[in-house]
Amino acid sequence: MITLFSYPGLFGLEDNNPYGLKIFAFLKLCGLPFEHRHILDTGSAPRGQLPYVTDDEASIGDSDAIIAYLKRKYGLDIDHALTPIQHDLDFLIRRALDDLYWVMSYSRWSDPRFWPVFKDAFLSTHPGITADSLDAARQYNFERYRYQGIGRFETGEVYARGIADLTVISNLLGDNEFLFGAQPASIDAAVYGFVANIFFYDIDTPLKQFVLTRLDLVRHCRAVRAVIDKPA
Repeated sequence: MITLFSYPGLFGLEDNNPYGLKIFAFLKLCGLPFEHRHILDTGSAPRGQLPYVTDDEASIGDSDAIIAYLKRKYGLDIDHALTPIQHDLDFLIRRALDDLYWVMSYSRWSDPRFWPVFKDAFLSTHPGITADSLDAARQYNFERYRYQGIGRFETGEVYARGIADLTVISNLLGDNEFLFGAQPASIDAAVYGFVANIFFYDIDTPLKQFVLTRLDLVRHCRAVRAVIDKPA
């Protein structure tokens, strides 16, 4: 039995972290049965990071490694129709999303305009989590941003990076519901994990303001959600 371990949800989403939501969406798109456990302690996680999955005796961390494992173990054909160029685009889009991650995280934990809203939403949704623990996590993130480099940018420069990432994905979508055809591929789960964590959030960051202006991103987000919500 597959078990997904990921961070708690927020604003109606199953995970407030885009990588955890990516794996949730992938499992749903592939129709794989799984148990979903929300945790905060990463002590048992491979590489000390969430999300991770366990499957029988296996424990796999890193969202891309998880997807590769599941495709191999269960013979999933979700990406079988992709051309070599589409496989390359899948890789490049995932790298753009890795860049977008830091901007999304910065908007919640660092930007003083949005941190109080994020913090209040988290505390009201998860009363078992304390304000002190969130404050400690914020200080930890400040260090991460400094070492990663994005914490050394001016605020406007930070958001410009994220909007550039979203623009590329928006342009690649065009008029399509999914990136590479009439049916979703694994890259659609990845894009959904990020865009849904912007679009469905009731926090008016520059990232959300931009997403709301790009109907292709909104259409894609709703299309993936519709597949996820479809009864088995």
